[in-house]
Amino acid sequence: MLKEMDRREFLKTSAAIGATLMAGDILKGGTSVAYGSSIKIPEVEKLVITVITDNYYDCLRWNLNPPDFKFVKRYMILPGTSLHAEHGLAYHIETVVDGKTHAFMFDYGLDFNGVSKNMELLDIDVRRLEALVLSHGHFDHFEGLAPLLRYNKTKIRKGIPLYVGEESFSNRFVNLPAGRYDPSGLQNLGQLKQEEIDTLGFVKIIEIKEPTPVVPGAYLTGNIERVTEYEKGSPILLIKRGDKMDPDLFLGEQSLMFNVKGRGLVVLSSCAHIGIVNTVKHAKKITGIDKVHTVIGGFHLIGAPMPKIQSTVADIKAINPDYIVPMHCAGWEAMSIFAKEMPKQFILNTVGTRYIFTA
Repeated sequence: MLKEMDRREFLKTSAAIGATLMAGDILKGGTSVAYGSSIKIPEVEKLVITVITDNYYDCLRWNLNPPDFKFVKRYMILPGTSLHAEHGLAYHIETVVDGKTHAFMFDYGLDFNGVSKNMELLDIDVRRLEALVLSHGHFDHFEGLAPLLRYNKTKIRKGIPLYVGEESFSNRFVNLPAGRYDPSGLQNLGQLKQEEIDTLGFVKIIEIKEPTPVVPGAYLTGNIERVTEYEKGSPILLIKRGDKMDPDLFLGEQSLMFNVKGRGLVVLSSCAHIGIVNTVKHAKKITGIDKVHTVIGGFHLIGAPMPKIQSTVADIKAINPDYIVPMHCAGWEAMSIFAKEMPKQFILNTVGTRYIFTA
């Protein structure tokens, strides 16, 4: 648990974090990305997002979708089968552009055994994967990656790209109340080791900062600009840089953007530590597409102050997506408010759900 860290530096850091915690948020930061012109994202004729794992599963919701949600296909279990839910997130994504289908994965969950079983039940074929994407370096998103690669090393294509943002391989920590897990209150969240991926010998790691195509019709956001006043991050999350502990602003966290023909933008986040409103506004700005069809993913509002949740809901309402699907780290409080304030747009996610967007 960070034995090599200088005690004086730790005390200074703890004091700074404590002061920030008292203030209620981390100061505004992040990367301001200025693009001279919009990035043209090819229209997709079809987009299929399969939620391999998430925090919630309910097998009885398979036939409870409102009539307007025909594009939502939930997994119905049969005797002898069961999907796995966890505090983690993993997606399988397919795009269809010019009649050709492309497939990739976005995040890999926490428990490889559960994720692997879900992939089997959901008929996900890793041999068809053209790319891999990691949103950020938190264990509930990367823990299943290395085991997945090792287990499928004879199936996954050689030289498959793994797209990551800045600091994806950094060691991250959380500052919890002293004594709960460690006398200092500092809990090591672990890190994904780049050498563990490199030694497999068939994955090409690509670090990005700017909007980047993954497969035809799927774009990474690149580093996301912070524009709201209230999405400032969590004051208890830290990152180790050298021998220093700094507030973690998730400068390199990535989300995904799709332009569904005749529908508009689909913005898919993982945790949205930088803020889901910042993420959506960034996607609109760099694509030049104003119409947002669906916002889906983790919104990292669990445990957030109520004014922050209310501001987020208000701004998403103003953006007026056709559908909103908060999941994973969005938190029950935020989900319930989204459901109340946007009842015709809110969709409750469950593990195994496929969202099928068509022109």
